[in-house]
Amino acid sequence: MTVTEKVAYLKGLVEGMDFDKDDKETKVLNAVLDVLEDLALTVSDLDDEMELVTEQLDAVDEDLADLEEVFYDEAEDCCCDDDDMYEVVCPNCGETVYFDEEIILDGEAECPSCGELLEFDCDCEDCDGECEDEKE
Repeated sequence: MTVTEKVAYLKGLVEGMDFDKDDKETKVLNAVLDVLEDLALTVSDLDDEMELVTEQLDAVDEDLADLEEVFYDEAEDCCCDDDDMYEVVCPNCGETVYFDEEIILDGEAECPSCGELLEFDCDCEDCDGECEDEKE
């Protein structure tokens, strides 16, 4: 039984008791029942609103989970994994730059910060990340 139903039941009991309507106690009791009825309706409205907010929050949570899945999957699939990148410090500007294995195997690249030509000498044949980076 809901709060609204309980208050309606109490109101029915009081009406069935055949109290004198002009009696002070009856007036107080009816006023208390009116307040209880207003409170019960307010609680009912709040329950409905809370249910709506909960549904909306669940929908937002699902959308956020979908976005996190897409975002974090893309971040994991990024072509710039640390395993595939080589750190080089430019001798001209001192900037630390990163190059992938393909650029290292090409033997040279420009520093993106200052434009200095950086040369790489790879001693190993298959270059499994064991290259020695040499800068001009």
